[in-house]
Amino acid sequence: MTAYAAWVSHRLTGRVNVLVLVRRVALPLVLAYCGYALIYLSSGNAKSDQVRAYYGSLHPLLRVVLSTWILVDKDILITDLARRRTDYAAMGMRPNDGSLHYVQGDGYVHAVDLRTRGRSEVKDRLVQLYFWSAGLGTLRHVGTADHLHVELPLR
Repeated sequence: MTAYAAWVSHRLTGRVNVLVLVRRVALPLVLAYCGYALIYLSSGNAKSDQVRAYYGSLHPLLRVVLSTWILVDKDILITDLARRRTDYAAMGMRPNDGSLHYVQGDGYVHAVDLRTRGRSEVKDRLVQLYFWSAGLGTLRHVGTADHLHVELPLR
């Protein structure tokens, strides 16, 4: 963004002040995008209204990284975010005391599940590579259905 703004500035004025462009163009755009990513999740990317309702409980870093991928892959579907101990019994599974789907000590959920059914293996691997490159843990597994589990590890 800054490079494009510098090119436009050079074409219009013949000068480029990168620091001013960063402060007046790039920084406001980045802040606006991060604000959008922290607040909004389209219903087309959430399996249910409950998933959308819990979006605010997801760790902010996970929300920004997830929203950035949604810009690239509009078909990504979030199937699960926050869980309670009783949710595991309802799914026919044993409770997992170490689940990052529970609200953690910092007040946020540190895991999200993404649907893989009906998507190509290549696309799923690209999604996995993206989240891994952002420093997040990924695990494709079957709990109640085949999905990609993405987590922000506790340190």
